[in-house]
Formats: sequence, structure tokens, C-alpha cells
Amino acid sequence: MTNMKQVIAVRTDLEMGKGKIAAQVGHACVLGAEHVRKSHPDWFNEWWSGQEKVVVKVGSLKELEQIKENAISIDIPWSEVTDAGHTQIAPGTTTCISLGPAPENLIDKITGDLKLL
Repeated sequence: MTNMKQVIAVRTDLEMGKGKIAAQVGHACVLGAEHVRKSHPDWFNEWWSGQEKVVVKVGSLKELEQIKENAISIDIPWSEVTDAGHTQIAPGTTTCISLGPAPENLIDKITGDLKLL
């Protein structure tokens, strides 16, 4: 059995409040899981029993975009969260990205060096 996990990378340069970060991470978890449920049902089913999630931080949109490009290059499913702009930040601002759920060894190639949020 392969260890599966989902990693959410959150932008810290936006200086979102704790509640805003929690909401954005929640959106990312659901979007990512639903994407993988449809595109890689075997990965989703294996992940479902433990639902491991890790939240890491990135310092800029550029860093977030690099993570997305790296995920694309090794076929890891990703989902991007953009804010509606009702509260703290401008509409359409990309706040975080979800990688997986996917095999841990693949995700760690991209996010293994990032610091926990």
C-alpha cells in the first residue's frame, strides 16, 4: 500500500487572517479531493481512509506558480484557489494550491523542503 497525502501550499505574502487562511485551506482540500476522486479514483480511495493533509507556506505567487508547474511536470493533480474578494483580499487573488491526494513520494519531490504553516 502506498502512503497517500494531500498538501496545501498557502501564500504568506497576502497576510491573511487565521480564519481566512482556514477557509482557503478548506476550499483547497475539497477542490483537490474532488478533482482526484474524478481523475484518479484509485488514489482517492487509498487516501480516503486516513485523509492525510499537510499545510505548508510559500512567500509569493511566483513560488506558488512554480509548485504548480512542478506538479504538472510529474502528473500530480493540482487545484488552485482564487478568492472571491468579499473580505480581506482582492477578487481573483490566488491564495493557495492543493497537490493531490497523491502518492507521498511524488508530492514530497515538490513540497518536501517547504516549511509547515
